Amino acid sequence: EKDPKYWRDQAQQTLKYALRLQNLNTNVAKNVIMFLGDGMGVSTVTATRILKGQLHHNPGEETRLEMDKFPYVALSKTYNTNAQVPDSAGTATAYLCGVKANEGTVGVSAATQRTHCNTTQGNEVTSILRWAKDAGKSVGIVTTTRVNHATPSAAYAHSADRDWYSDNEMPPEALSQGCKDIAYQLMHNVKDIEVIMGGGRKYMFPKNRTDVEYEMDEKSTGARLDGLNLIDIWKNFKPRHKHSHYVWNRTELLALDPYTVDYLLGLFDPGDMQYELNRNNVTDPSLSEMVEIAIKILSKKPRGFFLLVEGGRIDHGHHEGKAKQALHEAVEMDRAIGKAGVMTSLEDTLTVVTADHSHVFTFGGYTPRGNSIFGLAPMVSDTDKKPFTAILYGNGPGYKVVGGERENVSMVDYAHNNYQAQSAVPLRHETHGGEDVAVFAKGPMAHLLHGVHEQNYIPHVMAYAACIGANQDHCASASSAGGPSPGPLLLLLALLPVGILF
Repeated sequence: EKDPKYWRDQAQQTLKYALRLQNLNTNVAKNVIMFLGDGMGVSTVTATRILKGQLHHNPGEETRLEMDKFPYVALSKTYNTNAQVPDSAGTATAYLCGVKANEGTVGVSAATQRTHCNTTQGNEVTSILRWAKDAGKSVGIVTTTRVNHATPSAAYAHSADRDWYSDNEMPPEALSQGCKDIAYQLMHNVKDIEVIMGGGRKYMFPKNRTDVEYEMDEKSTGARLDGLNLIDIWKNFKPRHKHSHYVWNRTELLALDPYTVDYLLGLFDPGDMQYELNRNNVTDPSLSEMVEIAIKILSKKPRGFFLLVEGGRIDHGHHEGKAKQALHEAVEMDRAIGKAGVMTSLEDTLTVVTADHSHVFTFGGYTPRGNSIFGLAPMVSDTDKKPFTAILYGNGPGYKVVGGERENVSMVDYAHNNYQAQSAVPLRHETHGGEDVAVFAKGPMAHLLHGVHEQNYIPHVMAYAACIGANQDHCASASSAGGPSPGPLLLLLALLPVGILF
C-alpha cells in the first residue's frame, strides 16, 4: 500500500470493469431475489465491512462485502407519507407494493390510518410477491424475525396496524369490523406461497397451547383467541399430491431433500429468531442455510421465482443499543447474499439488496487503521477526560451517568456481545435514522437503479425486469428464456430521466 503503483493499478482495474458495464444486461429476470437488511443504514454497511474483515484477521477497511461487489448502487428516500423518520411497515409497503404509506401500516395505501380498521377496505395494495405468483412463479419469504413481522407481512397482508400479529393483539373494535390478524392473512391471502421460514410460532396456535420447544415458558405459549391452529390450516390447503413439510427446528430442516419439497413452512421460534451470536446450532438454522434451502425449492419451477429475504434482527440489535449483535446479524446476511450469488446466474437473476431505514448509529473518533470496530478511540475526551468507544448512538439505552458524569467505559466490558454503546440521549429503545439508505443491484435491468429514488420505485424496477405486474407493455411474446423480452424503444425510455419524459 505504500507504493503508489498499488493504488493506480487497482483504480485502472476498477475502471476497466466500469467500462464493461456499458454493455447493459437487458435480459428478462427469470428470478428476482430481494435482500432487506432491516435498519441497515450506510454506517451499518461500513461497520459490517470492517467487522467481516476483522473476523478473518484482516484490518477490515479494505474488505469487500458481497453487496460491495454489485455493479449498481442507488440511494432510496425512506420517509413515510406521514413520517420524516420512517418505520419498517410503511417502508415495506413502499419497496414491496410500490406505494408509499403511513407509518405502522402494511399492504395498504396512505388512505388507511393506523389502528383504524374501517379505513382498510378498498385501500389494499398488492405486492411484488403477489405479482410474481400471478405470473406463475414460485415465491418465498425467509426472515430472522417473526414471519408476520412488518417486513414480510407487507408481501401478503393488508393491515391498518403492523402489531396485529394475531387476533390476541387486536382491539375488539377491529375484530367486530371484520379485520383479520396478520398470521391469519398469511395462511389465507396467498395460499400457495411455496416457502415460508422464520419465527412466529406462537401466533399460529390457540391461546395457552404449550410451545414444542419452550414448554415451561408462558410467554411462548399460543396466542390465538379464535382457537384456530393455523399450521393445520396451512397443511389442509395444500394439494394431496404435493409434498408439504412443516418443520420447527434446524435438524428437521436440514434432513429434508429440498428437491422433493413442494411447500415448506419452517417456524423456528415462538417469536423472533435468536440473534446469530446466540444461535443454537441444533434448533436454529442460520439465515444463509435457510436461503440455500429456499432457492433449491423455488428453482424447480420453470418460470422462475421471487424470494424475499430479511435480515430482520440488525434492526433489533440497534434498537437495544447492542451494536455487536446488530453487526454480526449483518455479516450473516452478507453470507446469505454470497450463497445466493453462487446458486444463481447474473444472466437471469436480478438481485437487489437494500434497507428499509437507517439508525442513529455511528462510528468515529479518529480511530487508526485496523482498530477493532468495537474498540476505543485513540484519545480521551478533551472535555470530561474519559475514553470513549468508536461506536456511539445518537439516542438509546446506552446513556449512563455515574456520579454525575459520563460513565468511564474502560471500567466495563465494552467488547461483550450485549454491551450497549453510549448514547447522547436516554431512551429505552434507540430510534431509526431518517437519512437515505443504499440500494445495491446486479443482474437483468439492475442499471435501472442508478440515482436517488423514492423507495416505492424499487418494486416497479423488479417487476419491469421480470415482466410481471401491471407494467408489461415493453414485453414481447414469451421467449425461450422463460419470459418476454423488453422492446428496445421502451428500454430506452426507461433509461431517460423522468423530467425528459414528463
